[in-house]
Formats: sequence, C-alpha cells, structure tokens
Amino acid sequence: MTVTVVAIFDEFNPHAPLAKVLKERLIRLASDLQNVHLKSLASMPPMDDDIVIYISYNLKYSVRWRIANDVPDFVEKEVAQICALQGYIVWKTSTVNVFKGNK
Repeated sequence: MTVTVVAIFDEFNPHAPLAKVLKERLIRLASDLQNVHLKSLASMPPMDDDIVIYISYNLKYSVRWRIANDVPDFVEKEVAQICALQGYIVWKTSTVNVFKGNK
C-alpha cells in the first residue's frame, strides 16, 4: 500500500503571526506521519492500493487529519489510532455535493 500524506493550507492564514513556522511545522508533521508513523501500512494488504491523508490546521491551530480516498475499514481504524496517538483530531467535513443523475 502506498501512503501519501499531504499538508493542506486552505484555511491557514499566510499573514498570521508565525505563519512561516506553522507552515514548516505542518510540512514536517506530514513527512513524519508518512515516513515514520504510517510506515507499517506500506506492508498491509492490499499491496497495490493507495491511501491519501490530508493534514491541516483548524482555526485553533490544532492539527487535524482525514483520509481523502476510499480505504478498507481496518486501514481507516489503523490511521485513526496512529493519528490519535500523535494528538491529531479528526477533520470534520461537511457533506460534499452528491451527484444526482438525470432520470
């Protein structure tokens, strides 16, 4: 399984005090999560699948995470456990527009 962790800066104010430090920290945390903490997922089946995890700051500058693609439940639980141990919170998202086909 290929693990990719992406640092997202969408709600991050680039003009905030310490913006450069916070950005560099988030990039480092993404790298550590991918290369150290989630390294065990690389050997989990199915071997040809990918997992993409987004991390970002919330409005209170806590690190939050979410899985960006569909993965098996056991992989999602493993990621949730590892992120919880790191002190990261679940990224609560609003429902995305659901495609409705014409009938």
